[in-house]
Amino acid sequence: MRILVLGFTGYLGSHVVGRLHALPGVRVLGGGRSPDAELGIDLATASADLLAKALASAAPDVVINCAGATGGDAVTLAEVNARGPAVLCAALREAAPTARLVHLGSAAEYGPGVRDTSVAESAATRPVTPYGATKLAGTVTVIASGLDAVVLRVGNPVGPGAPPTGLPGRIAGLLREAGRDPDAVIRLGDLSAYRDFVDVRDVAGAAVRAATAAGPLPRVLNIGGGRAVPVRDLVRAMARIAGFQGRIEEDSGGSARSGEVSWQCSDITAAGDALGWRPAHTLDDSLAALWAAVRADTPSGQRDGDRAP
Repeated sequence: MRILVLGFTGYLGSHVVGRLHALPGVRVLGGGRSPDAELGIDLATASADLLAKALASAAPDVVINCAGATGGDAVTLAEVNARGPAVLCAALREAAPTARLVHLGSAAEYGPGVRDTSVAESAATRPVTPYGATKLAGTVTVIASGLDAVVLRVGNPVGPGAPPTGLPGRIAGLLREAGRDPDAVIRLGDLSAYRDFVDVRDVAGAAVRAATAAGPLPRVLNIGGGRAVPVRDLVRAMARIAGFQGRIEEDSGGSARSGEVSWQCSDITAAGDALGWRPAHTLDDSLAALWAAVRADTPSGQRDGDRAP
């Protein structure tokens, strides 16, 4: 089986590739802007004709699209999250119409949740940010493509390799900078929201199951932790794992991308039924792995306990 992973060097894509390499009989192809990509192409700018030629040469049985943008202006988000899937679907219809497409969407497509309620795939989509709107546009294109396609609506990924553009990665970076200084102060925005966090390794596992599952799949499957966690609890847990001894302060400011969504929780029943998938990692597992990765990337002379007295 030949599986092409677009965005293979990114946060989600790199974990998907790692999972795929462990499977016997699978040839993994990388696609993206990296010099190491076997399919060197940028979905945000490529034409459907050019991409079709590249896909015909690669001859994939499955394409897993992990390419996406979480930050930037609305134009950038639209180019990557909306135009990219549209071009990909058009090229697949021409060059590899029988290939399965596994596309990573986002729980942000649902928009504001209702407190104490889990959102199923049948719920209305009403995103309130350019990010959520552009991800939804990509999802609509994929499910209407006529291809053998499934969209995995992913919650808030957390775990090793989390980028500083997301809250878990940013918190980990701030804690690394603060060290064990008891006078350190970390100032954050409003932490009162609830989010559905899911380990990035579990997301990769779901993508691999979707890629290798026999028979047709539902058009959309939620991939999350299945519970709403106060963001404040995540920050405190991360501080505890890091051995932070300073003070955390929060104000009324917050992320423009998520500020209008105070509750997020996905119903993951369908993914269990269709893929036999459930999250394998607890939030503490995810945060511990994230912190271990951050520590491993810290020069030895800057690590806690390595500093001269």
